[in-house]
Amino acid sequence: MTDAFALDPRLSADTVHLGDLALCSVLLMDDARFPWLVLVPRRAGASEITDLTPEDGAALMAEMRLAVGVMLALAKPDKVNVAALGNVVPQLHVHVVGRFLSDPAWPAPVWGVGTASPYPAHARAQMVERIATLFAAA
Repeated sequence: MTDAFALDPRLSADTVHLGDLALCSVLLMDDARFPWLVLVPRRAGASEITDLTPEDGAALMAEMRLAVGVMLALAKPDKVNVAALGNVVPQLHVHVVGRFLSDPAWPAPVWGVGTASPYPAHARAQMVERIATLFAAA
């Protein structure tokens, strides 16, 4: 993994960059139907969690726990789904999705259900600010 890290263009197109933790870039999925964070370890060539060093793997777990805590405080969901699939975007990334019994995909996964509904600009700005405040306080 000697190449420089670059965010996959598909992740870049579908998300808003919120900031960086020690290991991961934190993104907001631009789909107002679901509160949805994406953690992307800044390690070039990583596609599986097992591609990370043991130290980076431990850091990823800690940052996933942090993101779940932020999601719980942000949206108070009925359940938080955490997943690293990579079937469409092979770059290692972890989804942290707040789920509700009333959401349009429940109880199925959020992928492939309906059409994404991008945040209106003002709502996106409010989400970015709220999430930044929650990460700073965590």
